[in-house]
Amino acid sequence: MNKKSASSKQTRRDRRDMIHYINLQLASLGQPTFNDDSDSGTKYANSKFQVLTEGLVKSFREKSRLLSEHMSPADARIQHFIDDYLKELEFDKPYRLPNNTLVLNQKKMARELSLPPNDNEFKSDLLSSYRLKQGVLNNPAADKRTTKGTFHIVRGGLPVPADKKEVPKITFAHLLHNALKPTDELMTLPFTSAQDEKAKVMVSLLLRPVVCPEVPGIVSEKSMEVRFFAPGSLVSNLDFVETIFGNAGDPNLAVNDAALDVEHWTGHTGCIILAPHLTKLKKKDVGLPHYDDASERQKRDGMCWKDENELYNDGSAFKLTCRDERGVVVTLIADNYYGYSKKEIKTQISYSANLYGLVEEEHAGGAIAFPRGNMSDSVFGTNFTK
Repeated sequence: MNKKSASSKQTRRDRRDMIHYINLQLASLGQPTFNDDSDSGTKYANSKFQVLTEGLVKSFREKSRLLSEHMSPADARIQHFIDDYLKELEFDKPYRLPNNTLVLNQKKMARELSLPPNDNEFKSDLLSSYRLKQGVLNNPAADKRTTKGTFHIVRGGLPVPADKKEVPKITFAHLLHNALKPTDELMTLPFTSAQDEKAKVMVSLLLRPVVCPEVPGIVSEKSMEVRFFAPGSLVSNLDFVETIFGNAGDPNLAVNDAALDVEHWTGHTGCIILAPHLTKLKKKDVGLPHYDDASERQKRDGMCWKDENELYNDGSAFKLTCRDERGVVVTLIADNYYGYSKKEIKTQISYSANLYGLVEEEHAGGAIAFPRGNMSDSVFGTNFTK
């Protein structure tokens, strides 16, 4: 057997093992698993593996039910910040982070989830994914974006720059509530999309992007923690950011709790929630005032309405950030554009760098500069051209 053939067989075994693992995770959440009814010889569902783990899955599901109010350490820090930030509002709708997500705690798990194992493509209104020899190609429905009117910041934390749109807290509460209630279509996982029984779930990922690189003998590496949530159909966004920033594992495990790793944690926590359906909400329904009752800045930023049917941000994509000096930042992204996902993590790295101090993050990627001098043809009267 040549090396190429051995590598191909190993890749197939790795995929089969990952599919078994994903099915186990879905079963533990009470979701439908992938079931291959073809004659391809790769019947992943109803396998001996699943029969052997059935008791374990039932036990895990019952324990999860009993601990349904428990949150991972990172999620608890984010939820505490949100609750405290919005505590003065009279808002009776829930905005609790989901506790029953499909956690992407293994590398390449997101990539396998972005397509059905027995099909080579997945299409929705927001994206198209294809399996290629080189891997997986993911294309958003629209891959060109403008920054005009895109950046929104919640009032009440750090000062809102004049070139950004200032958003009332009540509007953030409404948008957060709706962000955590995606449609069934958005929740449909590509992994099971080619079968009758489809898994509909939120997916989540833990990241530890580096804020301060290690300088041997001077400072150890410092990173922040970021929790990324997305409806199941947008799992390819998490595959994209995982490829860039890595996978920090299961957020429920103590070994991955940043607060227990004080030597390498900046003390800052980020949260990103993908919610493209927010562009369909009306200004009036998210708590924005009528034009006659709005302040001058609200009129300038378009944070008010004259017609009851006006859409928030005119129905265009946007990202809304909530943060203050405590070191927690929560961002809603009303789009599935991959560049927004990456850039928001880099923005949160900048936020952490600014609060931590003595470190800097450069969006352009940075540069290493070396001094250089032109000594001309002569130095101190000595002519080198002779």
